[in-house]
Amino acid sequence: MSTETLYDCAIVGGGLGGLCLSIKLAQNGFKVILFEKETYPFHKVCGEYISLESKQFLSSCGIYIDELNLPIIKKLQISAPSGYVIQANLPLGGFGISRFTLDQLLVNEATKLGVIVLQGTKVSQVKNKNLLYEIHAENLVYHSRIVAGSYGKRSNIDIQLKRKFIAKKYKDAENYIGIKYHIRIDYPIDLISLHNFKDGYCGISKVDDNRYCLCYLTNSKNLKKNNSSIQEMEKKKKKKNPFLKEIFDTAEFLYKEPLSISQIHFEEKEQVVNGIFMIGDAAGIITPLCGNGMSMAMHASKIFAGLATQFLDGKMSKEQLEIAYTKAWRKEFAKRVWFGRQFQKLFGDPKITEFVFRILKWNPGLLKVLIRLTHGKEF
Repeated sequence: MSTETLYDCAIVGGGLGGLCLSIKLAQNGFKVILFEKETYPFHKVCGEYISLESKQFLSSCGIYIDELNLPIIKKLQISAPSGYVIQANLPLGGFGISRFTLDQLLVNEATKLGVIVLQGTKVSQVKNKNLLYEIHAENLVYHSRIVAGSYGKRSNIDIQLKRKFIAKKYKDAENYIGIKYHIRIDYPIDLISLHNFKDGYCGISKVDDNRYCLCYLTNSKNLKKNNSSIQEMEKKKKKKNPFLKEIFDTAEFLYKEPLSISQIHFEEKEQVVNGIFMIGDAAGIITPLCGNGMSMAMHASKIFAGLATQFLDGKMSKEQLEIAYTKAWRKEFAKRVWFGRQFQKLFGDPKITEFVFRILKWNPGLLKVLIRLTHGKEF
C-alpha cells in the first residue's frame, strides 16, 4: 500500500467534534481525512448556544469569538407551562452562533491546514483490520491508522456496530424529536430562555446575523396526538405557555419549513466501539435542558487529539489509547451526562415542573448549583 493513500486519522462525520479534531491533528502534523455526508454550509437541529468554556479552545482552532461580533449571553430564564418563571445570571455564560456559520468557519480552517474534507460523501462501512482500518465510502476504500466517529446521534455505522441503544425498543414517550427555526423577533440579546410545555420544552437565544435560534424538544407521542402535524402540535401545545404564545405570535419565521430530527434518545453510550473512537453525540448525548453538548464535543476532540498524538507518535499502544480515552472521557463528562438525564425527568409534566420551579425560586443557591452542573470549566 502506498503511503499516499494511508491517513493517520479518518474522521466519520463533520460536526463540531470532528472538525475540531481534524484541525488539532493537522496542527500536530498528521495526515487527516474527514467524511461529511452533507455539503457545507448547512443548518442543523441544534440550540446554538455555546458555553464560553470553549472560547480559548476555539481560538486555538483559528476561530476568534471576539472578532465575530457575536451576542454574549449572560442571563437564563426558565418558565413552567403555566408561565411561572425563574431567572438567574450565568456566571460563565455563553455566546450564540449558528451552526451554518460556525461549521463553515471550521471547515475553512481545516482545509487551510491540509485536511482532506470529502463533502457529500457518506461512509457505508468501517472495517477494523487491527493494524489499519478500511473506510468504505461512495464505492471507494480509504485506509487509516485510527478512526474517529463524530457523526451525530444515530447512524448506519451504529447499526453495523450493533450498539446497545440501537437495539433497544423505545416507547413513544421515550422517543424524542427536535424541531428548529431561525426567527427574527424583539427579544433580549443577552438572554437564553427555556420555556416548558406539556411533554416538551423550547429554547430561544440570539445567534449571528440578527437572528434568533428557536429549538424545541418533544416526544413522538405528542406529535402522534396531533395527527403527526408539527403545525397542529405547535398551535395546541406550546401556545398554552404565555411566553411561547407571544414568541410564536410575534416572530418572523425565516424557514419555509422547520428543520426536524427524530429518534433522539438519551441512553448511555460507549466511547470506543470495535476500535472506533466516538466524539460528541456519538459518545453520549447530553439533554438540551442540561445544555452545552457542543462544548462537550469540542472538549472531547481536544482530549482525543492529545491522546491520539501520543499513539501516532508511537508512545502508546492502541489498547492503551482505548483505555486512556474512555477513562478521560468518563472523568470529564460522565457526571454531566448522568445529571442531564435526571434533569430531563423533571420536565414535561406540568405539575412536576411547576413544583420544581417553585422550589428553585425560593432556593436560589440550589439554582446556582444546577447552573454550575451544566457548565464545565474553561479548556
